[in-house]
Amino acid sequence: MSTDSYTSRPVLRPLIERFGFRHLLVTTLLLVAATILLGVAAKATGSGLACEQNWPLCDAGPYNAFPANMPSFYEWFHRFVAMFAGFAIVATAFASWRLPDIDNRIAGLVVLGAILTPIQVVLGRETVTQYTMDILQLHFWTAVLIFVLFVVATVLVWESQLTATHATASLALGALSLPFHVALSPFALGDITAYGPSLQMAQYAVMLVSIAAVLVAFMIGRRQFSNKPLTALLGFTTALAFVVTFLAREAVNPAYDAVYLASTALLFVFLAISIWRTRVAASSA
Repeated sequence: MSTDSYTSRPVLRPLIERFGFRHLLVTTLLLVAATILLGVAAKATGSGLACEQNWPLCDAGPYNAFPANMPSFYEWFHRFVAMFAGFAIVATAFASWRLPDIDNRIAGLVVLGAILTPIQVVLGRETVTQYTMDILQLHFWTAVLIFVLFVVATVLVWESQLTATHATASLALGALSLPFHVALSPFALGDITAYGPSLQMAQYAVMLVSIAAVLVAFMIGRRQFSNKPLTALLGFTTALAFVVTFLAREAVNPAYDAVYLASTALLFVFLAISIWRTRVAASSA
C-alpha cells in the first residue's frame, strides 16, 4: 500500500478496527443503561431539587466537582455518566454512518438514538428547572427508547452468531428476573419509605434485563423460526414486558398493586410458554 493511500484512509476506520464496532455498540448500550439507573437514583433522592433549578451546574462550582451533599452527588454523577453516554452514542452513530460494512438497519437505529440524545438532554434540564411528573416520565421513556434502539442494534450486529438456543436462554433469563422484579417492588416491601435509591436502582436494573431479554428473544425468533404463531407469541410477550415496566413505575401507588401483580404473573406464564415453544421449534428444525 502506498503512503498516499495509507494517509488518506480515515482515522476512524483503524480505530474501530482495533476496538471493534460491535464492542463500541455494547459499551454504548451499557453506558445508556448506567445513565438510566443513575437517573432513577437521582429521582429517588430528589437530586434535581437539590440543585435548586441550576443546570448544567449545581451547587459546587464548575461541573459540580465537589457536591455539597448526597443528593447533589447523585445528580452530578448522573450527569457525568450521561455525558460519556452521549459521546458514545454520537461516536457510534458517526461510525455506523462512515463505515461501509455496517448494515443500514443498524446505522438507522443508532443514528435515531443520536437524534433523540439532545432531546433527552433538554428533558434532563427540564427535570431540574421544573421537576414535574410529566417531564420526569418523558425523560425516563425517552431514555428507555434509546436503550431499546441500542439493544436491537446490538442483536442485529451479532445476529449471525445467535441461535435458537440463545432465544430460549434469553426467555429463561426474563422469567428468572420477574420474581426479583416483584421482590424489589414497593408491594413486596410493604413500607414505601424502605423503597430507597439503592432498591430502586436494583429493581430498575432487573427491569432493563427483562426488557432486553424479551427483545433479544423476539429478534432472534424472527430470524430463526418460520413459525408465525411462535413469532407472534414472542412479539406479544415483548409488548407485555413493556406493560409490566410501565405498571412497575406506577406501583408506588397501592391502587396499581393488583394490576401490576396480575400483569407480572401473566408475563411469567407467557415467558414459560415461549420457552417451551422455542425449545420444541429448535429441536424440530
